[in-house]
Amino acid sequence: MLTVELDHESKIPLYEQLYVKIRNFILTGELIKGDRLPSERGLAVNLQISRNTVSLAYEQLYAEGYVEVRPQSGYYVNQVDKILEDRNLNLMPMKEEENSIKKEYKYDFSPFSLCKESFPYKMWDRLYRKCLRDGGEELFNLGEHQGDVRLRKAISKYLFGYRGLVVKPENMIIGAGTGYLLQLLEHLFDETLEFAMEDPTYMQAYKIFSSLNRKIRPISLDKSGLKVNELEMTAAKVVYLTPAHQFPTGIVMPIRRRRELLEWVSKEEDRYIIEDDHDSEFRYKGLPIPPMKAIDSSDKVIYLGTFSRTVAPAIRIGFMVLPDKLLQRYKEKLAFLACPVPRIEQAVLTEFIEGGYYERHINKTRKIYKNRHDALILALKSFGGKIKIKGENAGMHLVAECNFGMDEEDIVKLAENEGIKLTGLSKHRIANEDMEGKVATLLIGYGNIGEESIREGIETLCKLF
Repeated sequence: MLTVELDHESKIPLYEQLYVKIRNFILTGELIKGDRLPSERGLAVNLQISRNTVSLAYEQLYAEGYVEVRPQSGYYVNQVDKILEDRNLNLMPMKEEENSIKKEYKYDFSPFSLCKESFPYKMWDRLYRKCLRDGGEELFNLGEHQGDVRLRKAISKYLFGYRGLVVKPENMIIGAGTGYLLQLLEHLFDETLEFAMEDPTYMQAYKIFSSLNRKIRPISLDKSGLKVNELEMTAAKVVYLTPAHQFPTGIVMPIRRRRELLEWVSKEEDRYIIEDDHDSEFRYKGLPIPPMKAIDSSDKVIYLGTFSRTVAPAIRIGFMVLPDKLLQRYKEKLAFLACPVPRIEQAVLTEFIEGGYYERHINKTRKIYKNRHDALILALKSFGGKIKIKGENAGMHLVAECNFGMDEEDIVKLAENEGIKLTGLSKHRIANEDMEGKVATLLIGYGNIGEESIREGIETLCKLF
């Protein structure tokens, strides 16, 4: 039995005093490896303190590695040399992960880059401080698991006004970006269920599904998008689509093809469509294309949206609208999961939408992208018939078929040597096709490159090829 003196008049809690005393016994060698500590009840009686006090002290010793727990036996002292060795370990400077090292380019034509200067820094800062001032301690409490109701209502109202889409806030789930929501969604389906995806496709979604050992059927595209007849020949029950502006080809799926897919999904009870509406706000010709969800009479379309593409990549806030049946499944299986987006971030975005700032931001950036889009098309005309442009008038990149007499990979490498960032379409293909003899196709983005730099970069490319 241990006998230690505890000061009941001290401001230091009794459990902390007891923890320090036992820790010192271990460090000085009075307790050695393998020694069994007294039972919680026995030590509590001996020291005339509560058992909970002893339990807290033991738990702290265990957490720091001074003792180990042996089931149905008790607490035993660990080897003190190993503890001291771990505590005094000289850690080598961490190496940067290869993926985190971003190469700098003179001309960045990445299809994923956004206009950084358009972000409303001052307004965002003002709204942040306003939310902290008005929200107070409530913002630091755990909120609704599906995301704050006020934010879901604000998004629903925005979708109705801008996309003509009627959604119930109670069917919406807020998450830390599309990637998180796709992982969440994958758990709502039987693990044997096959998925289908457009090919080429948004590779991040493909990597998420394949990393979870989901069997994926790549479906090729024609001028209207995903081939429904090819889809019908598979056993796939869930299909992932980007119909408003197919990524990466830029195809806008016409209403006829959309209705064919909705007919396909309605034929079997366990079929669903995942509609990723990733950049529908940026359309430069004609009216915005209504989402498939807006004409879904069978309640089989899962609608995904994100603010990472419209506000900033660091705004890791996305949303997912579930059909009633899947919502019920979510509540049964995953309702225990807390919303991963901090409430202060949700509150700021809510104010940003409700105050009309989001709509003004979209209008501003749309004009910027439209000017860059037009400047890029004009600059590419210097190639004459060597380049064929596709997927224009929407999004933040163009698709260019290049007749340079070179492979796609060689074009990208040569451009990189000149400080120009280009992306090949083949990087977004699921099926490993033989690219020999195929037209080299590039994705040329204009999200984070000014008009003058666009002209200079394309002029450099023109001289190179």
